[in-house]
Amino acid sequence: MPNLRFAAPKERRVALVTGGARGIGGASALRIAEEGRDVVIADIIDGSEVVQQVEALGQKAFYIKVDIANEQSVKDMVAQTVDTFGRLDILICCAGVLGKEQPFLEQSAAEFQRVLQINVAGVYYSHQAAIPHMLERGWGRCVTITSGARHGATNLVPYGVSKGAVFSFVNALGNAYPKQGVFVNGVEPGRALTEMVVPRFSAEHLANPGVPVGRYSDAEEVAEVVEFLSSERNTYTTGSVWSVKGGTG
Repeated sequence: MPNLRFAAPKERRVALVTGGARGIGGASALRIAEEGRDVVIADIIDGSEVVQQVEALGQKAFYIKVDIANEQSVKDMVAQTVDTFGRLDILICCAGVLGKEQPFLEQSAAEFQRVLQINVAGVYYSHQAAIPHMLERGWGRCVTITSGARHGATNLVPYGVSKGAVFSFVNALGNAYPKQGVFVNGVEPGRALTEMVVPRFSAEHLANPGVPVGRYSDAEEVAEVVEFLSSERNTYTTGSVWSVKGGTG
């Protein structure tokens, strides 16, 4: 580790990754495991493949099926993590849905509520359940994925509103507990080549998307930033949303 005088000693910490079965969540789980962390994969879809990959790196891992939109399910997720490992140091919130891509007047109130319940309430529940365990140990790192859609996405209004809320949440909560050693940050990845993005675009667009770098990111590139923000090397960043968008601002 670099000579960072305020860095905590590196330990075999425990990370909980929601949406960890694939995409940015799966890549983040593996990158964090490479740094010597045990990892809980929490998702509504099967995460056993990522668990096996984490174990192949020499770390402990298990999968929890969770409905992130259900507060009790989230509380049970955190409780099972702490019961199994005796601690919870890192929370990575990648679980989310894009919702229906259609004009605003075709969006139902039910769809709006569904997207916000998953993308906003799920993040809220997860932090509220996890942070007390971090405060108890005097160290914790939380990282949540947001999106440039927070600036406004005409045909994805529920999604854009949800990501705007997440941005505000990170800004607010990042200032709540840093003196107690708990940092809260976000990552705004633009478009990464994941199951949420690739099916929405033609091969021609994906080959030349107009991003200054000239391509969309791999999930593993986003995971590099997630891992840093969740590590002991992060000694002075909290309440921030880091842009990983290939130069788009």
